[in-house]
Amino acid sequence: MANNPWTRLRGLIGVRNLPEGDGIVIEPCRGVHCMFMSIPIDVIYVDKQHRVIALDRAMQPWAVGKIYGASRYVVEAPAGTIERTRTEVGDQLKLTQPSIG
Repeated sequence: MANNPWTRLRGLIGVRNLPEGDGIVIEPCRGVHCMFMSIPIDVIYVDKQHRVIALDRAMQPWAVGKIYGASRYVVEAPAGTIERTRTEVGDQLKLTQPSIG
């Protein structure tokens, strides 16, 4: 979870391998960039009702995405996640926090 200025700025910068099933939620967030990143990512834009409002598939390092005013947060995941999970605009998300221990 990236929900403070430092973690939101850092995001996935420096990550060289993002295994399937991993990712980061950035909140608040209306748009992303891939400056200084090493890997492509899928980006899922989500509104305050947790509905998917936009998708960016396989954003490449150094790419800049669109701004979505209705976006409350984004999920950044390994490239191919959107296709693999068949995520579509309009889908309802349910976020859960993994248990540790």
